[in-house]
Amino acid sequence: MDTVIKNGTIVTATDTFRGDISIKDGKIQTIAVNIDPGNAKVIDAEGRLVLPGAIDAHTHLAMPFGGTVSSDDYEAGTRAAACGGVTTVFDFALQTKGEGIIETAQRRNKICEPQACVDYAFHVAITDLTPKVLEEFQTAVDYGIPSFKVFMVYKKEGLMVDDGVLCKILKKSKETGALISVHAENPDLIDLRTEQFLKEGKTSAWYHYLSRPEFVEAEADKRAIHWAKSLNAPLYIVHLANKEGMEEVKKARDEGYEIYAETCPQYLHFTSDVYKREDGRNFVCSPPMKGQESQDALWEGIKTGDIATIATDHCPFQSYEKDWGKDDFTKIPNGCMGIENMYPYMLSEANKGKISFNKVVELCSSNPAKIFGCAPAKGTIVPGSDADIVIYDPNKDFVVSKDNMHSDVDHTIWEGTELKGYPVMTLSRGRVVFKDGEFLGEPGWGKMLKRRRK
Repeated sequence: MDTVIKNGTIVTATDTFRGDISIKDGKIQTIAVNIDPGNAKVIDAEGRLVLPGAIDAHTHLAMPFGGTVSSDDYEAGTRAAACGGVTTVFDFALQTKGEGIIETAQRRNKICEPQACVDYAFHVAITDLTPKVLEEFQTAVDYGIPSFKVFMVYKKEGLMVDDGVLCKILKKSKETGALISVHAENPDLIDLRTEQFLKEGKTSAWYHYLSRPEFVEAEADKRAIHWAKSLNAPLYIVHLANKEGMEEVKKARDEGYEIYAETCPQYLHFTSDVYKREDGRNFVCSPPMKGQESQDALWEGIKTGDIATIATDHCPFQSYEKDWGKDDFTKIPNGCMGIENMYPYMLSEANKGKISFNKVVELCSSNPAKIFGCAPAKGTIVPGSDADIVIYDPNKDFVVSKDNMHSDVDHTIWEGTELKGYPVMTLSRGRVVFKDGEFLGEPGWGKMLKRRRK
């Protein structure tokens, strides 16, 4: 053995128990009550929780959008991930016109491979569905990329697919074992409302929210779920943020359909009131934060199991870029940070008693691993799985600040947030990549995952 983690309380999605963990060649070797370390390196986890590393299944690193590029490249984003206890990052590779699915992922991998500090995978966002691309679904699944994304918005940006294309994609996914994720909002309603607000001189960040309020997202959620149910195809709704959509997900799941919903920490912590703040433009993302009723519904969905995963939609832009929209909300690049905040925030909520630590592991680690086909190597602590491990001190108070974060963005929407408990160490395949506030990893350590959905 190379390393032994001793005296900790091990937490998985289903169990909590005292035990030691031995690690050899990047894998968990043994879990037992008292392991003799011999000459192995010892990590003492007395008084601390030992958790599987989190999986952020929704990020946009180095993504061109809104006239710029998201401020965290693959090195900065995965460095921040490691420092927040995230040991696997899923990024979206956007297809360009005429490009194949595997070709799209390989193009992005050439950028990511030398930069990634933790392991990673790609969802391919399909924007140009040709007959050739449709036939490539099976090849992509066999290659190890079994998850694709479609946008029901961003028509002007050339990313949107219409209902006919969405149904073709869902039908083919059912045949091939792929899983389709959707960004669900109604673009026509957004455009209609945006045009009216601009005409009336209503240009602050508050009108970003009012241009795409609850019902604009809910309609698209219902439409996507309707098509998935009609075709009996699995569906994964990204960044769900509204009560009505949450109710539709619950109804479909109660009827036995394979519908998954993801939400994000920003929707669980902030409401649409942030858009009334002086710095409201920094919170602009799509879909936007919603009202208190929606936030309450999301927390209830977590408790009932109808929210399957927590992810971040990490897509930050520098504050000076957000300032482009100071007098016109349509010019604000859409996206917020969260990759370093997700696990600490959710674990803090558990530490405060809102949910259990097991539920946090389920939402942030084991469920995304199972849904996207990287279990049991990822998402749990069992012999044979990768030694992606987070050591969490429940007694460490932490206040989030730009100055103690590790990405390249120059601000954080989480500034001043007080957390009860915080990760003090992260291991990626047995290697310590974060310890006591310091990043210890290196670019190029992360490996691309080939996945198989069951």
